[in-house]
Amino acid sequence: MNRRLLLPFLVFVFGAAVLAAAAVITFAPRPAQDGGSQAASVGGPFALTTAEGKTLTDAELRGAPFLVFFGFTHCPDICPTKLFELSEVMRAAGPKGDKLKALFVTVDPERDTAETMKSYLGSFDPRIVGLTGDRPAIDAMIKNYRAYARKVPMKDGDYTMDHTALVYLMGKDGNFIGAFNIERPPAEAAQEWLRHL
Repeated sequence: MNRRLLLPFLVFVFGAAVLAAAAVITFAPRPAQDGGSQAASVGGPFALTTAEGKTLTDAELRGAPFLVFFGFTHCPDICPTKLFELSEVMRAAGPKGDKLKALFVTVDPERDTAETMKSYLGSFDPRIVGLTGDRPAIDAMIKNYRAYARKVPMKDGDYTMDHTALVYLMGKDGNFIGAFNIERPPAEAAQEWLRHL
């Protein structure tokens, strides 16, 4: 291999290995604290504010499987695309999907007020629930879901957010089932979601 290309190649390979290891560590199961079986420690209690200004807790979602997606309203591409795909899956679920909910949790609560979230989500399925809150509450949920979010300054003094683009499928008991593949035919994704009702 050309010596000038060797260093960039090695950096690329090392970076890919680090990302792969991080993904494994992020969702690696750890022993349950009660001494029971191993369980993936993703999810947990939360109390955040909906786009309607009401408090929503994890306990209120029990009884039906739900999805969780972290994002922000100033996101230029990934978030609106995922929200559109979520809307299509919910539409494909038909009447059986009336109980289904997807949570869009902001990673940018400083800009994403309840009013902002309500306006932004008006273009998507009404079963997508926008959630915001103060920075400690948002950071706690990000940590509990082993997600990632970081403020990235821009040249004009503004900023954007780098964040996890994973969609989490949570069971009707509130426990983590797995990553939900939203990038497939909506009917197929809907059937998987409905199987957990």
